[in-house]
Amino acid sequence: MRRTKIVATLGPATDDPAVIDELIAAGVDVVRLNYSHGTHEEQANRAAMVRASAAKQGRIVGVLADMQGPKIRTERFKDKKVFLNKGDTFILDADMDPAEGTQEAVGITYKSLVTDVKPGNTLLLDDGRMILDVVKVEGSKIYCSVAQSGILSDKKGINLLGGGLSAPALTEKDIEDIKAAAVIQADYVAISFPKCADDINRARQLLRDAGGYGGIVAKIERAEALGVIDEMIEASDAIMVARGDLGVEVGDAELPAIQKDLIHRAREKDRVVITATQMMESMIENSIPTRAEVFDVANAVHDGTDAVMLSGETAAGAHPVKVVKAMSRICESAEQHPRAKVSDHRVHLTFGRVDEAIAMATMYTANHLNVDCIAALTESGSTVLWMSRISSGIPIYALSPRERTRRKVTLYRGVYPTCIDFGKIGPYNMSSKVANLLEENGIVKDGNRIIITRGDMLGDEGGGTNAMKVITIGKVKVSDK
Repeated sequence: MRRTKIVATLGPATDDPAVIDELIAAGVDVVRLNYSHGTHEEQANRAAMVRASAAKQGRIVGVLADMQGPKIRTERFKDKKVFLNKGDTFILDADMDPAEGTQEAVGITYKSLVTDVKPGNTLLLDDGRMILDVVKVEGSKIYCSVAQSGILSDKKGINLLGGGLSAPALTEKDIEDIKAAAVIQADYVAISFPKCADDINRARQLLRDAGGYGGIVAKIERAEALGVIDEMIEASDAIMVARGDLGVEVGDAELPAIQKDLIHRAREKDRVVITATQMMESMIENSIPTRAEVFDVANAVHDGTDAVMLSGETAAGAHPVKVVKAMSRICESAEQHPRAKVSDHRVHLTFGRVDEAIAMATMYTANHLNVDCIAALTESGSTVLWMSRISSGIPIYALSPRERTRRKVTLYRGVYPTCIDFGKIGPYNMSSKVANLLEENGIVKDGNRIIITRGDMLGDEGGGTNAMKVITIGKVKVSDK
């Protein structure tokens, strides 16, 4: 079974219900709704279509609502695009008509750029394909020297090398989009361009005020975020290594080490981590990935990422189902490597909570006792999150009566959500009842050894796991009194 989760972005290429059916059958665990595009109604319809298809197939699929964040872009050109030669003078003009760009100048969406930059700064446009050196700033105009020749077309992103733009992470559009995400009960909400923990905390409060319960994902794509990364990780439920804008701001050469460090830090702090951007980019058009893309996905798996994400590959690509199948194969193969099954996570630390200690003891036992699977009875999903921080080849089944918990754990590496009604189990003979449920679902068979974890206060979300038990299927006779 594949342990690494796949996040697939929905878009025009997936709006056919038959394609959604195929994507879920191919193994998509979480869908991403990109609020940079489309209306609230369109995103709500996509979420409903996914949940209906998943229910039909007996699957549980999470929904991640991704906020647009501040739009720091050029405006449009009269002729759609221009060619700029190295050494040319080119002006970014905050007061220019949005549709009147020329060979000499173009408007910008972010008007405060003129106060954020100064002579000597370097601006990177279109993911670094175009480089401009700031020469001077006068009034609404930023005079630049073209440092790299190339074509510049409409609505291209602008980054400041090294970071430092003052644009707020949450725009008025984001605030309305968060409310819309609450309406569809999104399981996760991703915040674009956060600079500090306060951005994450504010987003969480906005979501809760709107009636949403989803976790908050911090997209790490600003250079300055790296200076406060521990605080940002701790404020979040998950982080996304958003390699596009981050790579532009810090430089491509620095990005691999940063990605590895972010994955390590997130897991150390018991947070989920998604690796994103251009993972299978060539498959937007091609039917197979490049070898470099295969290595990229496999290395992220070896480093311990919880999930790998597809963007344009599924949202607008020619082969959305093929790319999911290809990514799934790569992940499964990478997970067979010994380094993907070894962990010393928190081995030398003491634990402040009983349920966390039980989770760690369970994984230590499972990894040293030839256990076939773990069945964790959980209300909130905390126990299986801690378990999933330990690298292992042993599947962890999150048995929960709460739909929101089952959808939340779809992003956890190695965790598989399973529905259970604690009211029908009762306090006695629990082990045999859990074993029967697993057998009925085709998860285990006679002779399998499993570990069951549970709390004394079943049905209480704050009850906490305080017990683990090792049983062999077909030999469960003892009452759990």
